[in-house]
Amino acid sequence: MTGETAPAATSAAPTRASSPRSPRSRRRDVGAGFAFLSPWLVGFVVLTAFPMVASLYLAFTDYDLFRPPSWVGLENFTKLFEDPRFWTSARVTAIYVLVGTPIKLAAALAVAMVLNMRHRGQGAYRSIFYAPSLIGASVSIAIVWKAMFIDNGIVDRIGQLFGLPAGGWVGDPSKTMPMFVLLAVWTFGAPMVIFLAGLKQIPGELYEAAAVDGAGPIRKFWRITIPMLSPVLFFNLLLETIGAFQVFGSAFIISGGTGGPADSTLFYTLYLYIKGFAQFDMGYASAMAWVLVVVVGVITAILFKTSNAWVHYSGDNR
Repeated sequence: MTGETAPAATSAAPTRASSPRSPRSRRRDVGAGFAFLSPWLVGFVVLTAFPMVASLYLAFTDYDLFRPPSWVGLENFTKLFEDPRFWTSARVTAIYVLVGTPIKLAAALAVAMVLNMRHRGQGAYRSIFYAPSLIGASVSIAIVWKAMFIDNGIVDRIGQLFGLPAGGWVGDPSKTMPMFVLLAVWTFGAPMVIFLAGLKQIPGELYEAAAVDGAGPIRKFWRITIPMLSPVLFFNLLLETIGAFQVFGSAFIISGGTGGPADSTLFYTLYLYIKGFAQFDMGYASAMAWVLVVVVGVITAILFKTSNAWVHYSGDNR
């Protein structure tokens, strides 16, 4: 009896294999994905792609915002490289990038290393140092900064207490660049947080082994911290370099939109604004914009190319 019922008890209906999704179902899913992406796609096309293409066209035209653009070929680029103020703006911006960016990154790394140590109130200190980056180089900060560095401002008064000659920084061409560098360094919070995250990823065993071998703090910094932190350093260097080329708001407010005194604050983007929206030479301004795009692109490519020699990733045997 049991032998007859066993097969019936163990038999079961064959499992139904899941059928592949139909092309119609896949198209429906793709359509839903594009529907969710459509706000970003519309914004990218309208606010980024179309203006870029339009500015590229305008770079080869004579356009004053009031009359239709007329094609002039490479004339704007020829005038651009013959313009003394263009070269002045390029020089001012280059000095700002070459001086301000390393100092800002050095300050961010130094503070990040201090905050990486165990002590009471770590969260409060991190918030305090990061707070200026939340404000950034906004209009309000530029106004306050200008009030601090003008004649008889708080910086001038403090300097006089230490025996320095009276006189504000805003009206002195020799002091305007240090003032802007200080403003850039003051907002080191963003790279500091990234450095701090990178420091947290360095194994403590490396420092312990180095201490056993007799390595001091300086040797640990150059042989362990910098190599292990090199990807983060490269990331911050890339972002801060690109951002330094785009400085505008603080230069516009502090100089009153003129680039003075003696064109010492004539940053590249400020001169671009002057040509495009003060002198209504939009074709010339578009040519300046694309020169900036090319220069930043070349510098970015150089940074990526040279990174092979000094950026070390986990598992890299170099």
